[in-house]
Amino acid sequence: MDTKYFIANWKSNKNKADALEFLSIIKEGIGSMDLANKMVIVAPPFTLLDICRQYIDENNLPLKLASQNVSSFPKGAYTGEVNASQLKEFVDFVIVGHSERLKYMHESDMDIENKVREASQEGLRIIQCIQDEYSRVHKGAEIIAYEPPSAIGSGTPDDPEHIAQVFKVITEQNSGVSVLYGGSVKPENISQFMSIEKLSGFLIGGASLEASTFLSLLNG
Repeated sequence: MDTKYFIANWKSNKNKADALEFLSIIKEGIGSMDLANKMVIVAPPFTLLDICRQYIDENNLPLKLASQNVSSFPKGAYTGEVNASQLKEFVDFVIVGHSERLKYMHESDMDIENKVREASQEGLRIIQCIQDEYSRVHKGAEIIAYEPPSAIGSGTPDDPEHIAQVFKVITEQNSGVSVLYGGSVKPENISQFMSIEKLSGFLIGGASLEASTFLSLLNG
């Protein structure tokens, strides 16, 4: 059975105490779950990667970590940047191209290309967000998360039939990639997406902030 990815994107939320509380609830709830075909990934802010890595390792949790971003530059005199060689101490995955970074940080396609290059050189697995079927998928991105901007944080997800059409275009043009959906995914609607052809999982924002809600999504 193909692997289904469940990625919790915390965005700019949580402090150390919040993160440890989340992980402790996940620890109690995830032990009884069948995760044979599921990969669970948490994407905390940079400030929490160290403590999350430590807790996951100490408790032998079946979780992977992702970075929400990566520098488009290598190590060096780039004040405020966190580069791929630093991130690989903590994470297996990096997220690039999220629509919020395009909107608020004005990232360009060249920025995304450079981030993919830097992450690839350090052996990190790349999750690239796209906004529609016309978005460029960069070489080296193996997991593609379709996140229509209209669905992010709006409470109104995209139509499953349209998602299937987007997935068909993306997989036809980019062989070997896994495709995820993100945008207003919640426990009460996740079942309507599960039968979408080629769906390989979800990139989850707001519904991943509460551990109990995220556990419900994993059960979905």
